[in-house]
Amino acid sequence: MHRTTRIKITELNPHLMCALCGGYFIDATTIVECLHSFCKTCIVRYLETNKYCPMCDVQVHKTRPLLSIRSDKTLQDIVYKLVPGLFKDEMKRRRDFYAAYPMAEVPNGSNEDRGEVSEQDKGNLTDDEIVSLSIEFYEGSSEEKKSTIENGDLEKEKKNGVRFLRCPAAMTVMHLAKFLRNKMDVPSKYKVEVLYEDEPLKEYYTLMDIAYIYPWRR
Repeated sequence: MHRTTRIKITELNPHLMCALCGGYFIDATTIVECLHSFCKTCIVRYLETNKYCPMCDVQVHKTRPLLSIRSDKTLQDIVYKLVPGLFKDEMKRRRDFYAAYPMAEVPNGSNEDRGEVSEQDKGNLTDDEIVSLSIEFYEGSSEEKKSTIENGDLEKEKKNGVRFLRCPAAMTVMHLAKFLRNKMDVPSKYKVEVLYEDEPLKEYYTLMDIAYIYPWRR
């Protein structure tokens, strides 16, 4: 039986914070040679006068250290998802900057660089946000269903029951299964499982977890 383990964000801080500025990563950038990460502006400014990693002293590049750093979008997405309000605050800071300095050049012209991306557009969810989802009875693996349709049994596919629900993002799979059992009058001798495609979901997953783990788009 799986049990949910709650940990404080402060326990993860060493993996989410820049050693140069002491804040959470913004535009996380990783040094190729040693894989240590920093805020982009922090490491670029540091490498203007140094050619060694500020954490482990490995040489970044003999002559052009900026060639040996890479944007780490995955790490940045993790930071934004784990630190409440960070993405929203950063977008506001960027909008305020470009409003105050309208002639300033935007690095690559993206909406995110200009601070014009909302948390909803980014795909981030909050615990109290309402998520709309559809569920249907499991009729075998994707390959089996594909074979059935190719054999001409399309009417059966159309008749499969689909239910549409609106639930808070913090709702767990366990509570969703209980709701379905009560709503569908499923006898207690049967086990109710919720799957994503062909994969059974853990009871302790929340809808927010599922949105982050799987390619679940708004």
